[in-house]
Amino acid sequence: MKELEDRIRRDGTVKPGDVLKVDAFLNHQCDVTLFDHMGAEWARIFAGKKIDKILTIEASGIGIACIAAQHFGNVPVVFAKKTQSINLDGDQYTARVYSYTKQKEFPVIVSKRFLTEGEHVLLIDDFLANGKAMHGLIDICKEAGVVIEGIGIAIEKGFQRGGKELREAGYDVASLAIVKAMDGEKGTVEFA
Repeated sequence: MKELEDRIRRDGTVKPGDVLKVDAFLNHQCDVTLFDHMGAEWARIFAGKKIDKILTIEASGIGIACIAAQHFGNVPVVFAKKTQSINLDGDQYTARVYSYTKQKEFPVIVSKRFLTEGEHVLLIDDFLANGKAMHGLIDICKEAGVVIEGIGIAIEKGFQRGGKELREAGYDVASLAIVKAMDGEKGTVEFA
């Protein structure tokens, strides 16, 4: 998606350690118009697939998923929580994921009442690098008995293994911008 690539080039920052900072428009300050265009693109890519719900992980995926949901008939958005709280009651699906940017493992939790066996789900997230977060959502989906219709990713680090592994496992992964290489010293990004 050229619009997203252009925005990454203009407002993204490459940091040491293969970190791409896009907080000016994607995961801190949110460009809702860009999110809307991203949702329209995923709706085009996944046209013809039955989508009952969109599933993401807090926090960065929530805004993107909510705007995208409008393009799928205003389906509900469910997000996996990263911490247990008194508001999470009843039976839950849980998985553990490792965060590359936070450099720690954490649980992801979804109340069982929000995923029903046989539902068709689209997974959406802001980044895909090693695929740990996505594998956590997939584990939850398998336990819930839902059908994963596809995976929508805003930015994929194509030089890391996550996207390749998911595609090899048979998942339909639609990444709107695939980063082929980044240079922290020059501050450049190259797209696939």
